[in-house]
Amino acid sequence: MTHYTDFIADPNRDPAIVAHRGAWHGAPENSLAAIERAIAVGADIVELDIRKSADGELFIMHDDTLKRMAGIDRDAETFTIAELQAIALREDDGGEHRTTTDQRIPTLKQALEVLRGRIFADLDLKDRGLFSEVAACAREMNAASYVDLKTRVMTREELDWVRAQNIDGVPFMAMATFTAEYLPDTMALLSEIKPFMCEMRFDRIETISENRQMFHHSGMALWMNTLNMAASGTWLDKTALVDPDSIWGRLMDAGVSVFQTDEPEALKAYIEGRRA
Repeated sequence: MTHYTDFIADPNRDPAIVAHRGAWHGAPENSLAAIERAIAVGADIVELDIRKSADGELFIMHDDTLKRMAGIDRDAETFTIAELQAIALREDDGGEHRTTTDQRIPTLKQALEVLRGRIFADLDLKDRGLFSEVAACAREMNAASYVDLKTRVMTREELDWVRAQNIDGVPFMAMATFTAEYLPDTMALLSEIKPFMCEMRFDRIETISENRQMFHHSGMALWMNTLNMAASGTWLDKTALVDPDSIWGRLMDAGVSVFQTDEPEALKAYIEGRRA
């Protein structure tokens, strides 16, 4: 498998599909099974949420508590890793109505082994204070070439914070909001660290489409979330399932080339249809 940054920089690739918390329709989110499903359905990248256990082990879980995914109303990070791995996860995205499965909460190291040579990973740290530690784990596991770390970079202070972290060798993705008024300033700030990709929000789609050349010359790919969440605005998976041209297609036409979705199979089919 090629290096993550080389894959993203390839001008001939299809739009990249990011499976949010793994492909969780049919497997517990953030589980090893969800990673396997993401690979099976043809996703390019899997997004995983990273936390740290009470005894210092990095593990994968989105919520602060285990209530949704395991029915235990207690902070996940108050458990030891042995206690966490004894807990069975609920199917799909959890909740009281979901059946308990045989899947357990994985450690980051377990996930990195499953990922190796098969799919890239976006590591979403629930505590950005773990940046240097997660980067060290990736280097120790010889995984730095297929994962990324990300955080917001919209101010000089945020830029300086990133520079102070020991993430050498691990690809860095910025998170930023682009508005017509401040686009030059934001791009100037990002140019100082040259992230290979940016998870973005924007004021209007025209801010992106009308500045395609600026983004292209920056060497920074644009990542968009179409998750059914408030942060996605009107760019939602649920709309894309009905009218994909109005969501995925319009974003692709504007220059977006990486999509985080809870519907990786539908997005894959849409991309293949556009190419045909």
